[in-house]
Amino acid sequence: MTRRRLGFWQRFAVVLVKPVMMVWTRRTWRGMEHLRGPGGIIIVPNHLSHADPLVSAHFVYDAGRWPRFLGKASVFRVPVVGWILHRCRQIPVERGTADAVKSLDTLVAALSEGGAVVIYPEGTTTREPELWPMKGKTGAARLALATGAPVVPVVMWGPEKLFDPRTNRFSLRPRIPVTVVAGPPVDLSRWAGSTPTKATLEEMTEALMLRLRDQLAEIRGGTPPPLWERPASPAVTRSLPDEGGAA
Repeated sequence: MTRRRLGFWQRFAVVLVKPVMMVWTRRTWRGMEHLRGPGGIIIVPNHLSHADPLVSAHFVYDAGRWPRFLGKASVFRVPVVGWILHRCRQIPVERGTADAVKSLDTLVAALSEGGAVVIYPEGTTTREPELWPMKGKTGAARLALATGAPVVPVVMWGPEKLFDPRTNRFSLRPRIPVTVVAGPPVDLSRWAGSTPTKATLEEMTEALMLRLRDQLAEIRGGTPPPLWERPASPAVTRSLPDEGGAA
C-alpha cells in the first residue's frame, strides 16, 4: 500500500508517531530498496526491545510501504486503542484458539493485495543476554510456503537504548542512534512446493534466523552465538500465529 492510498486513521497514526521518532532517534536506514516495488512481502525483523515496533514501522513507512503487524488480540480489545489498530489495518492474533487460523487467512489476503506484513519470527523479545536473535518459531516460514511471497530480513540495533528489556530502563534522551538495515530476500527456493511438515518449516526458519543473526553481526560487530535452544513444550495449536509472530 503506498502512502497515496492511506486512510484517515493511518495518516493520523503517522502524524502522531513519526514526529516523536524524528526527535527521539538519530537514524541510519539502509537497504530500503528491498522493501520497495509492487507485490506482497513478508518482513522478518529481529526483536530486541519493546521499542522495536515503533522503529521498524518508521523504517517500513519511510521505505514507502504501510506495515501490517500481528498483535495480541487482547490489545485490540482495549477501548479506543484497539479501534484505532483495526482502522490502521493491523492484524489481531487469537493465540492458542481455533480462531487463530483466521489470522492466517487475513495474512494471505494482505499479501495478495500487495501488503507488507511484519512478523517477528522469535515471537517475543529475545532472551539472549546480549540481545542476539534466538531460535525462531515457524509462523513466517509457514506463511512464505503458503504464499510464495518474498521474505525480507530486517535487522536493527539501537532500540535497546530507547527501552532496554534487561533493565526495564526507558530513555527519553533525544537523537538516540538507531540503525536499521534490510537485506535481500532470503532464498527459500529449495523448499518451494514442499509440504509444510515440521521438519521443512524448521529448516526454513533456521535459514531465516541464521540470516538475521549474521546480518545483525555486520552492523553491531562481535561474534554471534549459536541459535538459542529451549526444551520443547506441548503445542496448543499448529496454526501460524501460535507458532510465532505476535508483536
